[in-house]
Amino acid sequence: MEPIIGQGQQAQQAGDAGAPSDVIKDTSEQNFSADVIEGSMQQPVIVDFWAPWCGPCKTLTPILEKVVKEQKGKVKLIKLNIDQAQSLAAQLRIQSIPMVYAFYQGRPVDGFQGAQQESYIRQFVQQLAQMAGDPGQQQQEAIDQALEQARGALDAGETATAQSIYQKVLEYDQSNAAALAGLIRCATANGDTAGARELYESLTEDLQQNSEVQAAHAAIELAEQAADAGDTAELERKITANPDDLQSRYDLALALNAQGKREAAAEQLLAIIKRDRNWEDEAARKQLVKFFEAWGPTDPVTQRARRQLSSILFS
Repeated sequence: MEPIIGQGQQAQQAGDAGAPSDVIKDTSEQNFSADVIEGSMQQPVIVDFWAPWCGPCKTLTPILEKVVKEQKGKVKLIKLNIDQAQSLAAQLRIQSIPMVYAFYQGRPVDGFQGAQQESYIRQFVQQLAQMAGDPGQQQQEAIDQALEQARGALDAGETATAQSIYQKVLEYDQSNAAALAGLIRCATANGDTAGARELYESLTEDLQQNSEVQAAHAAIELAEQAADAGDTAELERKITANPDDLQSRYDLALALNAQGKREAAAEQLLAIIKRDRNWEDEAARKQLVKFFEAWGPTDPVTQRARRQLSSILFS
């Protein structure tokens, strides 16, 4: 993740301030590998092979520089004086100049020989830029992938891993709602409900209205409720002795959810609704809706419990 996000951030900064200062540079035989082969792993690199005595080179090079600058860092131009790199020119079979090669991902991907019209060069450079894609899009794709990894880690109980990934995302996007919601969930999962609430309350009103942040906030409230729910074994004994003890069922649902037993928690609330849907001003239904909000609409338990709830309410 890190190299892709870093690349996107660099590209975005370049776009804000025009082409970066090193988008056009001279190289040497000694630096060719670093400037071209390694450099092309990050973005396309155009190599202009020229010599001081080459007349057409003096026409071609300024056009190349102009068009490359228009791409604002998506493509680099590296210039190599073949008089100072004769063995490398021979190795690359440069027999006539001007010669232009394009490298991407460490290998040559295109090229042309001789002076060309500006329209041809612009198309050549634009195609290279499209080959690499939009750096901003690459950054967003990397962030999305990182968030998916973090969610998977959190669901697997690997809160330290998830927290590390969420923090890395926030280094590049300080107001990323999904990452902030993830950190809140990490704190909640670690039993630090006070820290989770402090983080939530530090967010702007707009961020607090985000659906993922609201779901994380619901998870805080559920964790706070569960702290007073009581021991599950004792609650289960009470229910066994009196199946109509709806308060114990309600408390058991909270305690089970805190243990990650979502399906069992939903079953207890659905059992209350079946017995008395109006109990305590529809407390069981309202609590189930809170569960849905905290678990998320795509959670399988949410989807099953929603169907069961609808079946009960409209039967």
